[in-house]
Amino acid sequence: MNLSSRLSQTVKDFGDKPAFIFEGKEMSYLQLEEAINQFASSLHDLGVKKGDHVAVILGNTPYYVISLYGALRAGATVIPINPIYTMDEIAYIINNGDVKTVVTLDLLIPLFDKLDAQLTKVEQIIICETPSSESEGKVDITKQSIYRKVKPFATMLSRGSVSFIEPELDEEDIAVILYTSGTTGKPKGAMLTHKNLYSNAIDTANYLKISKEDIVVTTLPMFHVFCLTVSLNAPLMNGATLLIVPRFSPDAIFKLTKTHGATVFAGVPTMYNFLLQHEDANPADLSTLRLCISGGASMPIALLKGFEQKFKVVVSEGYGLSEASPVTCFNPLDRPRKPGSIGTEIMNVKNKVVNELGEELPPNQVGELIVKGPNVMKGYYKMPEETAHTIRDGWLFTGDLARKDEDGYFYIVDRKKDMILVGGYNVYPREVEEVLYDHEAVVEVAVLGVPDPNFGEAVKCFVVISNAEVTEKMLLDYCKKHLAKYKVPSSIEFLEELPKNTTGKILRRALKDQVLQK
Repeated sequence: MNLSSRLSQTVKDFGDKPAFIFEGKEMSYLQLEEAINQFASSLHDLGVKKGDHVAVILGNTPYYVISLYGALRAGATVIPINPIYTMDEIAYIINNGDVKTVVTLDLLIPLFDKLDAQLTKVEQIIICETPSSESEGKVDITKQSIYRKVKPFATMLSRGSVSFIEPELDEEDIAVILYTSGTTGKPKGAMLTHKNLYSNAIDTANYLKISKEDIVVTTLPMFHVFCLTVSLNAPLMNGATLLIVPRFSPDAIFKLTKTHGATVFAGVPTMYNFLLQHEDANPADLSTLRLCISGGASMPIALLKGFEQKFKVVVSEGYGLSEASPVTCFNPLDRPRKPGSIGTEIMNVKNKVVNELGEELPPNQVGELIVKGPNVMKGYYKMPEETAHTIRDGWLFTGDLARKDEDGYFYIVDRKKDMILVGGYNVYPREVEEVLYDHEAVVEVAVLGVPDPNFGEAVKCFVVISNAEVTEKMLLDYCKKHLAKYKVPSSIEFLEELPKNTTGKILRRALKDQVLQK
């Protein structure tokens, strides 16, 4: 079984049910299945063979769902790419990923025109028409030199067969290659097999009790692994309906959730913060939600409690990473939820906290989190040394520092590489951030280590505040009341906003670069 064949089974069970809602329009499971077959059929007619690489460079639209599943059904390997990446970033992934076919928006054709000479392996570019509401900036494709490679998405559907039969796929075949953000160097392509993605989607759907009754708000970027599994694949496996939101905004979430009676929302902590802080936030607008899911970064306890108290809905925090398809832990729905915890391991996945020698540590000792299961990637594309370093004896070494309590609940302490060493003492950024988040004037905070001539490293904070009268001294005095002396920040810098990536995750690297440039 794989994502494609499971979807076909879902179609047999819930063919007339809406698979997704987008801009007020619905597409049934049966209609989606037909579109997927048509797209897969046309890919096959273009010469796309089993194992060929297809890049999908799209935002949250029906195009993405059809392209993803259509390419998988054709036997191709999908490489999702963030459409707002720079020209160099896109070129690197396409070339490193040996991409032959690209699916993208017509707005990006000028970019591919400029890259044409560099992308020697790209044979065709399938373009999706930008919605009329976003027509500004459209170009006349016929005047682009790359026009010879262009195939309209609409033509692909109209010419494809609804009765396409997919090639035989092995569960160990590569389904998707997800390129990591590359914060420590060039992006690495995590090779996820059909088994990896299918097992994690099913296990996540069952763990969160997602059913045909659910309407899942799909506003996380579809090209990101969090959305791919939790907000896209998992709901489709169990017959739920996707409420596709092109881009996150509090106004859109409040309106669409209320209008369509959405039941599940998944987001990163920054999204929850925006919803909580929004001046027009009305708890009634989210009253149909039965479950909120948080991941992508650790959620401050103050934010979690504040959101739950205001909107009267449980937030289940989980944990995952691209290399694990991504989910390894979630707070359980049938047992007590522990604020600050990423929960317990999901079914079929094992999690351990180990020391530098790889030996499991007793409860409440901090070490590196390692995971094992059918969701763990095959390896990094064309990077055998990195693969061997990251996967050892079947265990994926995450690079995250964690601890496990006596009840089997895991807690992320921090990224191993983000730990700050102050005069020989370990300082975990999250611990300092949690203290500052408890201050009523702090809206957002990021903590990192900076060079210090006396102690090796010092703690520096960047904060966004809601009260302009709050000073650095006031926040430092607050920290001194709640933190050991060596954990107290050496300085606090006020910003209008913190730099974030497209998923809303705070970019510590950008802040560190800012410090080093001064």
